Amino acid sequence: MIAQTFLLPGEEVIMGDPTFSFYRIVVAAAGATEVLVPLKNFSYDLPAMAGAVSERTKLIFINTPINPTGTIVHTDDFERFLGRLPSDVILVMDEAYVEYVTDTLYPDTLTYVGPGKKVVVLRTFSKIYGLAGLRIGYGIADPYLIACLNKIRGPFNTNLLAQAAASAALDDDVHVRRSLAVNQEGLRYLHAELGKLGIECLPTQANFFLARIGEAAGRCYAALLREGVIVRHMPGGILEPYLRITVGLPSENVRLIRALKKVLKK
Repeated sequence: MIAQTFLLPGEEVIMGDPTFSFYRIVVAAAGATEVLVPLKNFSYDLPAMAGAVSERTKLIFINTPINPTGTIVHTDDFERFLGRLPSDVILVMDEAYVEYVTDTLYPDTLTYVGPGKKVVVLRTFSKIYGLAGLRIGYGIADPYLIACLNKIRGPFNTNLLAQAAASAALDDDVHVRRSLAVNQEGLRYLHAELGKLGIECLPTQANFFLARIGEAAGRCYAALLREGVIVRHMPGGILEPYLRITVGLPSENVRLIRALKKVLKK
C-alpha cells in the first residue's frame, strides 16, 4: 500500500542488501528504482544509506530485526541516521519481529511517529502472536500519511475474524511471554548443538538465525528438505555459505539437529 500510494516511476527507494525480498517486488511494480546498500557486519550501514539519498529518493525501507540476518539497529545510530534524512523522505520501519527483541539498545520507534513526521512503523500478528494464517498486521504513522493510504486501500482488506483475533492477541501478554521464552530456549539449544558440530551461528534478536555451513550450504538445504525439514538457503552474495534457521518447538528443534547430523555424515 505504501509503494502504491507514494511511489512514482523514476523515484528511488533505498533498502539494505540483502533484505526482505518483497520490497524489491513492490518497488518494481510501482515503476520506481531500487537503491541497494550492502549490509555491513550483517547489519544496516546506516551512514551509507543516508549517503545514498538523492533528490529522487522517496522511501527508505528499514527491516529490523533484519530478515534474514536477525540483527538490529541501535538507538544512537538510528537517531543520527534519522537526523540526516530530508523532510520529504518517508522512512518505513518494518518491525515484523520486534516482539522478539531483548536488546535494550533497540530504539522505541513509536516515539518517532507523529504529526508532521514521515516515519511509518509496520508490525504484524504473524510472528510472535502466531496468527500468520489470518493475514493481519498494522501500521502507525502521521494521520496525514494514513489518510493517503486509505485512498488506495481496499474497502474490506481485513476480515472480521482476523480483527477479533488480533484484538484479543494484543491483550494476551501471557502468550507473548511464553512464545518469547520458548524462542530463547530454542536459540540456546540450537546454538549449543550446532556449536558441537563446529557450525558457527550468528547472534540474533529474532526467532531465526544464520548458521554458517560453508560451500555445502545449498546441498545441505536440499538434503534437509528430503528429510522433511525446511530451512532457507539464499544463494549469491554474503549469505551463500549460510542457512537461515527458524526456531521451532522443542521437538522440532531436536528433529532438525538429528536430520542435520544425518545429512552432514553424507
